Amino acid sequence: MTVHNREIASAFARIADLLEIRGDNPFRVRAYREAARVLEDMTEPVERMVKDGTDLTGIKGIGKDLAEKINAFVETGRLDYLEKLEAEIPASLLELMKIPDLGPKRVAVIYKELGVETVEELRAAIEAGRISSLKGFGEKSEQKIFQALSDTPNKKIHRMLLADVEASASAYQKYMKEQPGVKHVGLAGSYRRGKETVGDLDILVACRDGFEETVMASFVRFEEVERVLSRGPTKSAVFLRSALRVDLRIVEKSSYGAAMHYFTGSKAHNIAIRKLAVRKKYKINEYGVFEGRKKIAGETEAGLYEAMGLRYIEPELRENLGEIEAAKENRLPRLIGISDIRGDLHMHTTRTDGRNSLEEMAAAAKELGYEYIAVTEHSRKVAMAGGLDETRLRKYMEVIDAENEKVDGITILKGIEVDILRGGDLDLPDSVLRDLDIVVGSIHYQQRFPVRQQTDRIIRAMDNPHLQILGHPTGRLLNRREPMDIDLERIIEAARERGVVLELNAQPDRLDLPHNYCKLAAEMGVPIVVSTDAHSTENLLLMKNGITEARRGWLTRRDVINTRPLAEMLGTLRRR
Repeated sequence: MTVHNREIASAFARIADLLEIRGDNPFRVRAYREAARVLEDMTEPVERMVKDGTDLTGIKGIGKDLAEKINAFVETGRLDYLEKLEAEIPASLLELMKIPDLGPKRVAVIYKELGVETVEELRAAIEAGRISSLKGFGEKSEQKIFQALSDTPNKKIHRMLLADVEASASAYQKYMKEQPGVKHVGLAGSYRRGKETVGDLDILVACRDGFEETVMASFVRFEEVERVLSRGPTKSAVFLRSALRVDLRIVEKSSYGAAMHYFTGSKAHNIAIRKLAVRKKYKINEYGVFEGRKKIAGETEAGLYEAMGLRYIEPELRENLGEIEAAKENRLPRLIGISDIRGDLHMHTTRTDGRNSLEEMAAAAKELGYEYIAVTEHSRKVAMAGGLDETRLRKYMEVIDAENEKVDGITILKGIEVDILRGGDLDLPDSVLRDLDIVVGSIHYQQRFPVRQQTDRIIRAMDNPHLQILGHPTGRLLNRREPMDIDLERIIEAARERGVVLELNAQPDRLDLPHNYCKLAAEMGVPIVVSTDAHSTENLLLMKNGITEARRGWLTRRDVINTRPLAEMLGTLRRR
């Protein structure tokens, strides 16, 4: 049985949440949470390390107790300790923790004092005025929680982050390619289009005649399958241990391209293509393109688009947002690729809340072939992360200068991720900001202002001539927190007027700036920077997630500043 790093990380994060609700030792809670982050960031499969007999205590943040639990998870696929906690503490309390303004300590108080376990019970307690009477709450807190409840769907979220699906999707595709008789295996649906979240996974297989039953039998035997939903001669469906639904369809080789197009979607794109086919007096479906009864295309997607009189349209663009018209007029963009990236302009080290040193981050970036990086620690407002005040920042600037003297082949830029305060002021004085190479301004607190107040706050921050990049502009956390109420078009226009660059943050739960606003920004002439916001050397590999979102936003290398040589990139950041 294959066990992915993310599965173990998820189990440890769940233990941390349950321990925190129970009121356990905070150091114990922090140990599980840190281990979860370490495991999630690791690129080497922990399962392989266990099978090779590697001593896991050599991994930073993994002690003897946690190493034993990892070994047990790899061998059995379960954790007795987690099951014990889940039997003791209602799982519904973890759903309550997803509500803004309700951390584990507050959830524990509500549960212990009022017996509230579910969202519905919490809503009823607020309506009865019982929350405001609890110690540490009050009427203002009660109203904030009520507002957050209004923004939180009652139904459980079923869509998974694209990055969380990737390991299983790649493993399943590789497994199916190895089966007898298989000619082609493709992943379709929203996963192939690079959508930020995935509801289910579609796999298409073309195989030799007579191997259909063998392929289906292999599909349902994949080691991550937990439950078989259906099994037929050409279509089957399963649920994986991660709760991801996977559908398999066997198609004819001559229809493989048409089927890939049909099942990749989006629905709006497919409808528009069908309407175009009707105007040409063709019929198009998952089996091919037909002129009368004659199939004129369908084996490849490129052939299907050619039959429609179109250039090939990349999957990331298939949302019926102008891509068909652009393909007709031969003006589809040449989309950015990971090989275009020359540097990363947002990352953290052990100086604040990162998990690797400056030297380690620089070495890892150099290994990726980068020409430059910017180290952008948190400013003092983010106290929990050990944010830097002016004195500590200046000392670190000296450390970076010294490191640049030692390291060859890469330039380390001195930067900061400075907090945008309530009124739009920046968290550090101009006297130090003016001496930095890179200044990223971000909002981490007070994200629920009315739209005009929040928009004015951001624009006022951009009025500061030292702010060069607006970090994760909407503040969204996918599946956890809605974007801030802001007038993003007004902000993009303000960025254009002031010469501010907008960040596309590549963290899998952010992917912020969203793709549709990336497209708008590029059309308005506002440059984008794709950055990882890395907190470890492994996080530097998240750049690919940002590139996928950038491609969905029609971005080319010309639109993204960190595709440029160092001098040209820094020239772009000079404020007008």
